[in-house]
Amino acid sequence: MWLLIAFIAVPMIEIALFIQVGGMIGLGWTLAIVLITAVLGTWLVRTQGMMALGQLSNSFSDMRDPTEPLVHGAMILFAGALLLTPGFFTDAVGFLLLIPSVRQSAFRAIRARVNIHSFSSSTKTGGSRKTETYRRGTTRHDDVIDVEFHEIDENDDKTPGSSGWTRH
Repeated sequence: MWLLIAFIAVPMIEIALFIQVGGMIGLGWTLAIVLITAVLGTWLVRTQGMMALGQLSNSFSDMRDPTEPLVHGAMILFAGALLLTPGFFTDAVGFLLLIPSVRQSAFRAIRARVNIHSFSSSTKTGGSRKTETYRRGTTRHDDVIDVEFHEIDENDDKTPGSSGWTRH
């Protein structure tokens, strides 16, 4: 329901703002402002997106929870989409999402509504497997499935022209 309201309200707000701003400063200046905000927004999204990607990479290499850099990256991506959309309202929201303190406040609000049970990662180093698990709250372990496997040589039990699925 909220999505439907947003799809109706945002274009109506943008049209009203275009009419008001265009009436005050003229068509040429209105189009120039829309073009300048798109170019400036694209540059800001690119630079902040690269920083967020670096923070995400660091969280993976340091074996830290990557939730925060992922959420910041998603908000920067959403800000870029808003800034490329012509309009004053979407540009204002897009520029707000490019301010780190606004993103941090939004992340805290999102994190307060989401409950993370566990985060684990596994890396293979030199023949041994290292697994680290980070837990927040309670977790259930009855959904873990242990599996053993062995590799099958492709040439075993194959006759020429056989798919290998049946034996002749």
